[in-house]
Amino acid sequence: MPVNVSSEEIMQTIRMTQFQNLDVRTITMGISLRDCAHSSMARAAGNIYDKITRKAERLAPVGEAISREYGIPIIHKRIAVTPMALVGESCRDGSYEDLALAMEKAAVAVGVNFIGGFSALVHKGFTAGDERLIEAIPAALSQTGRVCASVNVGTTKAGINMDAVWRMGNVIKETAERTRDQNAIGCAKLVVFCNAPEDNPFMAGAFHGIGEPETVINIGVSGPGVVLDAIRKHPGADLGELSSVIKRTAFKITRMGELVGRLAAERLQTSFGILDLSLAPTPAIGDSVSDILEAMGLERTGGHGTTAALALLNDAVKKGGAMASSHVGGLSGAFIPVSEDAGMARAVEVGALSVDKLESMTCVCSVGMDMFAVPGDTPPEIIAAMIADEAAIGMVNKKTTAVRVIPVPGKKAGDRVEFGGLLGAAPVMGVHAWDASVFVRRGGRIPAPIHALNN
Repeated sequence: MPVNVSSEEIMQTIRMTQFQNLDVRTITMGISLRDCAHSSMARAAGNIYDKITRKAERLAPVGEAISREYGIPIIHKRIAVTPMALVGESCRDGSYEDLALAMEKAAVAVGVNFIGGFSALVHKGFTAGDERLIEAIPAALSQTGRVCASVNVGTTKAGINMDAVWRMGNVIKETAERTRDQNAIGCAKLVVFCNAPEDNPFMAGAFHGIGEPETVINIGVSGPGVVLDAIRKHPGADLGELSSVIKRTAFKITRMGELVGRLAAERLQTSFGILDLSLAPTPAIGDSVSDILEAMGLERTGGHGTTAALALLNDAVKKGGAMASSHVGGLSGAFIPVSEDAGMARAVEVGALSVDKLESMTCVCSVGMDMFAVPGDTPPEIIAAMIADEAAIGMVNKKTTAVRVIPVPGKKAGDRVEFGGLLGAAPVMGVHAWDASVFVRRGGRIPAPIHALNN
């Protein structure tokens, strides 16, 4: 049943949505497609389309109805499905591109913004299905507008599959070339993970994990503007007090998200899964994680002190959310995408934020190096090395990390690239030119770290 909410909480929520950009970023329905496998690619594609359209037929209308009734903006309705490498592995003919096209067709039919799950989990090695899916990613993303892909290349327990890391460097480059007429937009729909969660509602990394039920509703909320407003109202607070302010604010945001999630699950006759309380910024003014860090007292995001401020923010958001819901999951924390956060983009433009500092911030943020553009002539070896570095941070620190990098053909460091909509715009960031090809081409698996050697 929906959570009980007081009239004062309702009024607070209305004020936050009207003046502080509070919204439910996404209602994401997870759908198991494990029973769609077939030896015929055409039959499998048909099964996929039929099941998605049957299960998600009412997803968009229900989301729109809840938004109207409660006055809460619900920006996206999305779908996450079983990693397609698993679903298509039984197929003896055709290409995985056919499965991506079936996903796209189904997403259009039910009216969702994105569908995630063109994915493979290869942290310990490849199956035949994994190989075929990864090979198909560039073509699949260049032929579809709503399909999102992800590949998990490492975990804390398994280590990092460097053969997969090297391969993904090349896949990203090919995807960029295939969508060069759109500023490599295909790469905005492709994430490389370490420790990928099974219940993440946010794109481009969402998929419906093996441990998930037949269908489920997961919610992603977003409230950078609300947190920013709360911090600005406490200019004299010390950092401990500021943490408490953020916790109380995250509590309110989470309550609103759980209300929407439970209502949606009830009306769709499925279960409520998790609430991902990540602060997901947009290019809108006042809806920036970077602005929050600067409101804490930093002159510019990227300067010394940025990582500490982000650590405080991320921890306080998690603590406040955990008090408000017993079902916090997904990524949950603070996102730091460059193109989708006007403050982050501004920090790059003035020279405060570099690729190196962005990487260090991912040690304490919600996920990883997200939506950043690099020169189009960046070699695949350098991209692979970036992925390896970020995966190592996730592996050692027992957290999810990811890379969503966009090597934009024809662009050089300092240029600006427009992606449009919530994807925003990004200055092209410079990268180190020192060669890493010998390292990344060694292949094999970086062993999992040891976490105890007690005497």
